[in-house]
Amino acid sequence: MIDSNGYVMSADRQVVRIENGLVVDVDKQFAPLHFINGKDFTSWLEGRAIDSHRANSRLLKKVLRLANRDDANTALAVNAVTITDNYWFKSDDESLTWNEVQFNENVFDTLALKGDPDSFNQKPSRTPELTNIGSFEKCWRLLDGKWWMYKSGNNNQIFSELFICNLGKTLGFNMADYEYDDGYVKTKDFTDGRVNFEPVCSVMGDNEDYSDNFDYFMTLSKEIAVDYLKMLYLDSICYNMDRHTNNYGLLRDVETGKLISLAPNYDNNIALIANGYPSDVSREKDGILRFFFEFLDNNGKAKELFQSLEIPVITKEMIIDCMDKIPVKIDSEFIIDFILNGQRKLKEYIL
Repeated sequence: MIDSNGYVMSADRQVVRIENGLVVDVDKQFAPLHFINGKDFTSWLEGRAIDSHRANSRLLKKVLRLANRDDANTALAVNAVTITDNYWFKSDDESLTWNEVQFNENVFDTLALKGDPDSFNQKPSRTPELTNIGSFEKCWRLLDGKWWMYKSGNNNQIFSELFICNLGKTLGFNMADYEYDDGYVKTKDFTDGRVNFEPVCSVMGDNEDYSDNFDYFMTLSKEIAVDYLKMLYLDSICYNMDRHTNNYGLLRDVETGKLISLAPNYDNNIALIANGYPSDVSREKDGILRFFFEFLDNNGKAKELFQSLEIPVITKEMIIDCMDKIPVKIDSEFIIDFILNGQRKLKEYIL
């Protein structure tokens, strides 16, 4: 346990009091959902730290001369500041302000993304890479005053991320924008300092159960529940094997603390053909589709709401248009058949 005294802050507002590493007071209007739901300080820090299993994470900690390299202390090395929210930790012996702890540069982006050896010539400085979570090598870059995340991957992973982004936007879904950039994918920070991103794990823990998540979202608003159903639909059609409670979440108004929407759909790079081409292009025995059907069978409210949605029909031309925007070679006929067969199976189920 981290034995600290101070405050978890929301910008310059004190929202959680920490004494000897323990939570003693929580502002339930503005505190992170993690604390509102009764969770502890150390696990909050750990959830904000760079994945220690990434090779470039180890290089980053070495070049920054971090004495304590466990997850909690890694986050504390930058006051637990992240790009995607305005929460941070201020110890009792610090007189820092939000303006002083926010990131305004990142000279270790290339080291974090691809292990650039020249980065070892840089002097240690504050970097958002220490709180850039996820299992893939990635980095934050500040371009024209906006933060962009760059993420590595093989051609199949890059294609899958970009294709699902394109297809979701074509269907009118709430999607994070992804672009191709010199062998990587990049996406602009969708919080842009205006809202706070709260991962669903702050509420649901590791519980990925579709029905439990849907029921929770329905307590917030019908609109949030609808966006969740659309995310599950796209996950099912595009064979997303890796939807978990750290890669979808909620947006909160910075000024009021109110939950306002589901975050844009993001992190689809372990879907579709990311780990190879599925052997069953017909999708007759498709487990991902089966999970979705079982959820709808067991949750009448979700099934009724899903059936009321006017989701556009996916056409061959639509798929081709989405693929044509991506400069990565793949088996286009497989993608067409796989997506259309998924849609066919879903239609058969609904009817």
